[in-house]
Amino acid sequence: MKKSLLIVFLVLLADQSLKFWIKTNMYLSEEFHISEMMGLGDWFIIHFTENNGMAFGVELVGKIFLSVFRIAALGLIGWYLVSVIQKKANPGFIVSVSLIFAGALGNIIDSAFYGVIFSHSEYQVATLFPADGGYADFLYGRVVDMLYFPVLDGHFPSWFPIWANEPFIFFRPVFNIADSAITTGIFTIVLFQRKYFDV
Repeated sequence: MKKSLLIVFLVLLADQSLKFWIKTNMYLSEEFHISEMMGLGDWFIIHFTENNGMAFGVELVGKIFLSVFRIAALGLIGWYLVSVIQKKANPGFIVSVSLIFAGALGNIIDSAFYGVIFSHSEYQVATLFPADGGYADFLYGRVVDMLYFPVLDGHFPSWFPIWANEPFIFFRPVFNIADSAITTGIFTIVLFQRKYFDV
């Protein structure tokens, strides 16, 4: 239990610290080319964006439904995490579920509270606890994303179907530490499922 709590705490600390710094130091679409500053090419960019949707900016349903769904899913993941800890499941599996829980909680914090405690970030740096209130109501906040890794940047070949000669960027999505925790947790469960579930 202690290891799981530590993982959740560390992910939340890193995720929320970076998001708070972004919100209070950058305006929307502002970016820093980190790897380029270090003379290592242009593949790591801090690019401030916000989204209403799920991981990596995917938007599928209405905002309030999405927020309520996230909270319900978090409750189920939390219940499941406690259950597998009590059953003394594989330690690696517990770590994976802890990462998923921490990532989900990190993004729910944005959705639930950021609209209330921050002013908007369009053409300005946001203010924490603005006198005239935040940019949105409770549960209507936007998730802060900033990690952008355009590792490959070029064009599709002329013979390529549909997208011939179109610009191509890999990896295009902008994401955050919470998204990374969720993805890592899911990926390790898939990768080590035989070990985790004794299949």
